[in-house]
Amino acid sequence: FSTYSNMSAQNFDYFDTDREVYWGINKNSWGGLFGGGVLKFSNKISDNMYSTLGFELVNIKHPKESKYSSAIGYGRTFIWGKKNYLFSVRGQYGREMILFSKKDEQGIRINAQLAVGPSIGILMPYYIKYSRNNRMEIENFNSATQTFNNVMGSASFFEGINEIKIKPGLNLKAALNFEFGAKKSSTAIEIGFLADAYPKKITIMPTAENYSVYPTAFITLLYGRKY
Repeated sequence: FSTYSNMSAQNFDYFDTDREVYWGINKNSWGGLFGGGVLKFSNKISDNMYSTLGFELVNIKHPKESKYSSAIGYGRTFIWGKKNYLFSVRGQYGREMILFSKKDEQGIRINAQLAVGPSIGILMPYYIKYSRNNRMEIENFNSATQTFNNVMGSASFFEGINEIKIKPGLNLKAALNFEFGAKKSSTAIEIGFLADAYPKKITIMPTAENYSVYPTAFITLLYGRKY
């Protein structure tokens, strides 16, 4: 970032707000169609630099996850082989530097961001409705006692909420931010790379390979206010 520190102040005519607040939605390579939500606070510390504080809540899915329709559950869907949900609550502190400033309100500001912080992994059992001896049972996945054709569908999302386990870890984020809009309100697209790392492998699908590090490419659509 120091490469740009001597750029003249006139290049930052539209980088004149002290604080910015953004919120948005995330799409990432581990999260399916909708990855999660993002909240970011930025404070100006120099003509071309912000300090950032971010929070993210995302659903991390295993790449082998697929939805199927039940043959005996009136078309209800389920994920065969899934044992646990994994949600990541991330805190991130970092720096965001302006690379290209707006020359007018119709322009685009491009920032580079680097952030690091704790990840709190929330592991929660995934339950299915299973036909056993002509009765419906609510069960966690077990390949030794269950067959695909006897699954009736997914159980309630909240079925395993009292069995949550916490898995602490770390995350590292690097991104480019493309911001456009008026001086006091804006829309931004953030594209980058992020990795969650945990001390041990976390089991999402016991019949597939599981991981302790979850690297992901992501795109986030952000809306914000400037002060």
